[in-house]
Amino acid sequence: MPTATWERLPEARRAAVLRAAEEEFAAHGFSGGSLNVIARNAGVAKGSLFQYFTDKIDLYTHLSELACARISAHMGRHIARMPWERGFFAAYRQLVLVWMEYFRTHPVELALTAAVNLEPEPSARLAVREVVNRFYLRDLRPLLERAREAGDLRPDADLDACLALLLMVLPHLALAPSYPGLDPVLGLSSGDPAQVEAAAMRLLDVFEAAFGTRVTAEP
Repeated sequence: MPTATWERLPEARRAAVLRAAEEEFAAHGFSGGSLNVIARNAGVAKGSLFQYFTDKIDLYTHLSELACARISAHMGRHIARMPWERGFFAAYRQLVLVWMEYFRTHPVELALTAAVNLEPEPSARLAVREVVNRFYLRDLRPLLERAREAGDLRPDADLDACLALLLMVLPHLALAPSYPGLDPVLGLSSGDPAQVEAAAMRLLDVFEAAFGTRVTAEP
C-alpha cells in the first residue's frame, strides 16, 4: 500500500503517477510494464516511485484496488436499483448485462482486469487476486444469501460453490467480448450484441438450473 510520502504528495502529482501507471500496466500488464516509462510519463524520477510504494507489485496492487473500488461503486448503484422483487435470477440477468456494458465502455478497467486475470508473474497475480477477490466476495455473498432467504435459491444451495463459479465466470464475461480466443464455444467474442447477450444468458441458465428453485417441466 502507498507510503506516508505518497499521502503527503499534492493531489496533482499523485494523479499524474496513477494515470501514467494505469496506462502503462493496462497496455503491457505487470510483467511488461516499465517503471521507467511510468516515471517519465508522470514527470517524476524513477527513484521517487520507491518512496511512494514499496515495489512494483505494491504500485500494481494499489492500482487494482482503485479500479476495483470504481467498478464496485458503479455496480453497487445498479444493485440498489435492480428489481429483486421479481426474483434473484431475473434481476441478476440485468445486472450481468450492466457488468458487461461497463467493461465495454471503460477501457482502462477492462485492460487492468485483463492484466490481472492473464498475468503470468505469480507473485503479482497472487497479490492482486487477493484484492480483487475481496471485492467480489464482499459484493456477491450478500446477494446470494438474500436470494436464498427469499426462496430464489434452493435451501441446500452451496453458496461457496456458487461464489467460486461466479469468480470464474464474471471475469470471463467481462473479458471475452473484447479478447477473441477466450471463448471458443458460445460466441461471446462474435461482435454481435444479440449473440453476446444470448451467450451470457446461457451461462446464467446453468446457474439457475444448478442453484435456483424454478421447476423445469418434464419433457
